[in-house]
Amino acid sequence: MAEEPALEPTGDELLKALTALGNPHRLRIVAALTERRNYVSALAREMGMGRPLLHMHLKLLEGAGLIIGSLEAGEDGKIMKFYEVAPFLYELTPQLVLRAVPTLTDTRKKSVTSVKEEVK
Repeated sequence: MAEEPALEPTGDELLKALTALGNPHRLRIVAALTERRNYVSALAREMGMGRPLLHMHLKLLEGAGLIIGSLEAGEDGKIMKFYEVAPFLYELTPQLVLRAVPTLTDTRKKSVTSVKEEVK
């Protein structure tokens, strides 16, 4: 069975991935998880950061689809959350940006004048 080509990211997906990777701690987390999957406490020790801060970074990376978290029971019955890198590939080119921009969600506030004109 042939592998289907990856779909191009929307503007919002691309922005989310770039934002998530735009931090040195998150780059280090992705690098560490590329070597092996890990659970939160061990990863926090490896990264040299507290678990609350690590959780914040993991949440952003997971929300961007760059890592995957799963709950698993340990030998002692304790539930641990393991993380691993999700398969991703972004070929960042000016053409990709050009195609992605029209798909961005417009979050700019509309002026009163433009809203009145839309109502007409």
